[in-house]
Amino acid sequence: MPALKSTDFTAVVRWIGCVPLAGEAILSAPLNRLELGFDGPLGERHSGRTRPSCSRVTTQHPRGTDIANVRQLSLLSTEDLTAIASDMGLDAIDPVWLGATLVIEGIPDFTYVPPSSRLQGPDGVTLIVDMENRPCHLPAREIEAVHPGKGKAFKTAARNRRGVTAWVERPGTLALGDSLRLHVPDQPVWPHLEAARS
Repeated sequence: MPALKSTDFTAVVRWIGCVPLAGEAILSAPLNRLELGFDGPLGERHSGRTRPSCSRVTTQHPRGTDIANVRQLSLLSTEDLTAIASDMGLDAIDPVWLGATLVIEGIPDFTYVPPSSRLQGPDGVTLIVDMENRPCHLPAREIEAVHPGKGKAFKTAARNRRGVTAWVERPGTLALGDSLRLHVPDQPVWPHLEAARS
């Protein structure tokens, strides 16, 4: 019996980016196509089978510990970016500033998609959703450089709208305009989740 349920929810790829290997900034460079291997986007700073642990997982691992890389890609939605921009008093948020890999359109409340969901493209390329991507100060710095006085508002405006991180389950290629189908785990929500979080 399949453990994942194919849904009628689909999204269109509206923007593709790649954070260059060299440099310190998180700025993405726009692309028309993205080649994805098991290590993630080819030639991208966040690719690789493993990565050093960061502040997000210090409860589990000391900083710098070599762990599996489930943060190969950063996915956002146009709907969430529009809401963030509105709350910040900006006309738009450029995904370049956020170090985004993909911006998709069409899945409501995208940041809340369940962990372990899959997004599958036309050639079978499949991305596994790890979890919500928490807002941090790095995009705020890039926004501040373009819109002085606005950067500090990013973390609050992006809360629960920052999209998700993901990793490659099946290699392939994505291009602008491609459609991604959402597949979700066919299991109920753990009834003790709220108690565990408190």
